Amino acid sequence: MEIQLIRNATLRVKYGDQTILIDPFLATKHTIQSFAEISPNPLTDLPCDPEEVIAEVGMVIVSHLHPDHFDDAAQKLLPKDIQVFCQPGDEGQISDLGFQRVTPVVETLTWRGIQLTRTPGQHGTGEWGERMGQISGFVLRAPGEPTVYWMGDTIWYEAVAQVVAEQKPDIIVTHSGGARFGDSDPIIMDAQQTIEVCKTASEAKVVAVHLESLDHCTTSRADVRALAETNGVSDERLSIPLDGETIRF
Repeated sequence: MEIQLIRNATLRVKYGDQTILIDPFLATKHTIQSFAEISPNPLTDLPCDPEEVIAEVGMVIVSHLHPDHFDDAAQKLLPKDIQVFCQPGDEGQISDLGFQRVTPVVETLTWRGIQLTRTPGQHGTGEWGERMGQISGFVLRAPGEPTVYWMGDTIWYEAVAQVVAEQKPDIIVTHSGGARFGDSDPIIMDAQQTIEVCKTASEAKVVAVHLESLDHCTTSRADVRALAETNGVSDERLSIPLDGETIRF
């Protein structure tokens, strides 16, 4: 299988003879609002043309409807007959955009030999966690492929640790940018929580994304790598891809 980081949380995944697009965020640089009153977002351009991102994609997974995970540019560019999987409650809004094949994943379903299992997440703590609303992660399984746990926009907490223990993923994708609003706690994982994932899932390979693309993300790739080195987590165990980079397993 292959995981290509496009930018932020947007991934092109080749898995089970299919090409999957995850959380498409295709806006050009500085064309949407600031989240932290620092800079318009996104902070970086796409590493390739948007048409290349969506080429040959058979399935789209949308974890939640925040604009850095399913934006206007992606909504306009994606074919309206493409298969979209989402969390329950989001299907109406996606269908209202003209998408004709929208399926909420309640628990587990199978599409073209790929099993999708929706997992819980917590998008922050306290008042901010409540304001950010429901998000989901997903576990992917297919014959002859590693088990992948894409955690989504969650912090590290008990329910996520339980998914790791029960699903025993071979590959875990973390959102590690340490995004914050004002003096809030992180609303996604930061460097410390990413290393906790590595320590807990000691047999898995971790891929850290959702970094250096938005003005409210306070954790850099260098921050994650430095803490990994301090804690003895090798490059082989933890990948921190650049935008456009492909990791093959």
